[in-house]
Amino acid sequence: MLQVWRAIRGGQPARALSALTSNNIKLELEPETDKLYSKLEIELRGIDPAVLKSYTWFATTAAGHLNIETGKCWSPRKAHHDRMTLLKSVHIYKKHRVQYEVRTHFRYMNFHKLTGSTLDTFLEYIERNLPEGVAMQVAKTELQQIPDHLRQPPEQV
Repeated sequence: MLQVWRAIRGGQPARALSALTSNNIKLELEPETDKLYSKLEIELRGIDPAVLKSYTWFATTAAGHLNIETGKCWSPRKAHHDRMTLLKSVHIYKKHRVQYEVRTHFRYMNFHKLTGSTLDTFLEYIERNLPEGVAMQVAKTELQQIPDHLRQPPEQV
């Protein structure tokens, strides 16, 4: 990058960027092991239960194409009601009120036995196709190896 800046600042004829940055740089990267996830739980929130049901069908179909094991998909029977009672008039007439209500429906989906790369691909795909008015919350359960100091039994004194 410094060579590029010097070429621009120094008034020298500019060379192609690839010619300036194509130094023989050898990077030795250690191959990272892919993370394993035992469970992926997705919570969907929205106002329209039909949209949530349709999106659940879409996500489970996409999981089937990626060979992801689908767990339980369910929704509570009742929606969460949020009621607000306001006065019709700002100044007076406390007897005259208006009541507004927002119903939030929930839908839960579980997926099992995922690798990190498959999980990232799947989440990116379903997040990009998330319908308007739907919120998604994701909880991942990662599998990890037991540390070495916990594998060996303690020495008896």
